Amino acid sequence: MPKKLESEPWRALPVGVADVIEPELAEITEEILATIALEVPEYARPLEGNFGRGVRTGVSEALRQFVALIRDPESGREPGREVYVQLGRGEQRQGRTLDSLLAAYRVGARVAWRRIAAAGRRAELDAEPLAQLAEAIFAYIDELSADSADGYAEAQVEVEDARRRRRHELVRLLLREPRPEAADLSAAARAAAWRPPATAAAAACAERDLAAVTRRLPPETLATVIDGSGCLIVPDPDGPGRADALTHAVGRARLALGPTAEVPALAESWALALALARASDSGTVPSAGLLRADDHLAELLLSVGAGLAARIASRRLAPLAELTPKARERMRETALAHVRHGGNAVAMAAELQVHPQTARYRIGRLRELLGETLDDPDARFELEIALRARSPAPLSAPAAGN
Repeated sequence: MPKKLESEPWRALPVGVADVIEPELAEITEEILATIALEVPEYARPLEGNFGRGVRTGVSEALRQFVALIRDPESGREPGREVYVQLGRGEQRQGRTLDSLLAAYRVGARVAWRRIAAAGRRAELDAEPLAQLAEAIFAYIDELSADSADGYAEAQVEVEDARRRRRHELVRLLLREPRPEAADLSAAARAAAWRPPATAAAAACAERDLAAVTRRLPPETLATVIDGSGCLIVPDPDGPGRADALTHAVGRARLALGPTAEVPALAESWALALALARASDSGTVPSAGLLRADDHLAELLLSVGAGLAARIASRRLAPLAELTPKARERMRETALAHVRHGGNAVAMAAELQVHPQTARYRIGRLRELLGETLDDPDARFELEIALRARSPAPLSAPAAGN
């Protein structure tokens, strides 16, 4: 059997079959409508308003189009297809599944076949055309069902796109400085179908990880992309079980979580989450797992003020520039241990894992290089900033032999 004939069996029907069916259409329409109302609960109501017009149009158009296809198979279904696409869209907009509409199609096919078969027998159609007629009716109903499924899916995509767009606009508003007006925030939250919690936190992740992380978080979590970074608004991040949920959601990815704040004041939380993510990218803080800004404030201070930290480093660590890389690193470690432990050689030795006498020797060498910097409180503070900064300004090339 040719492929087109197999998918459109009405092509095999004699044209005269249309003349047998057409006089029955009005009565078939009414019986289909009555039977649908009896057998499909969602349609068991008066056929009034847009709903009633839609159902009646769907049934009458289906029968009219079926007869037209028997008369001229080349006319195609496109002119009437939109009716069934719109019926599918309507089901989605009403918040229903397609089950009821597809059940109504099956009822219509059964009633139509019974009435049309009776008319065919009265017209003394042979067994073969009657069999072909049955196949054509049920293949045609499959086409209508597919049209409605397409319409339903299109409406779902549109709804999801609108929801995603409204939630993106809401997140933009939440992160805005100055704070949004309460009325604007309330209206945006309603449009996005989001109930603002008492507190929330902004979180940043790689854009590629956003979908995977979001899937494992509660549905009230807002998620979108802001300027190339994955952005999440996590409600009640300090609530019971929320820390475990966040850790599980992150998996092998990285999620930088800003501080908890009231919902209208999330801009700072986002700024710190974004800074933490960038610090993670640069290696200043860990590169995977759940990172909390409140656990890395010192690193963030240095990261956000990287230019200033580099300038301080170029000034306070300049005396180390003439050393070899190995000696320079050794003196950096010694200087950091010195400021941490106030010059206590025993404590420094324990941190550096060297003998106390070695630590004392290094302290002496450090004093030769840095002099009164080690005794001046302000200079010592700047020195610690320089030493803790992971990426200070490059030092000049060391002279050979030191």
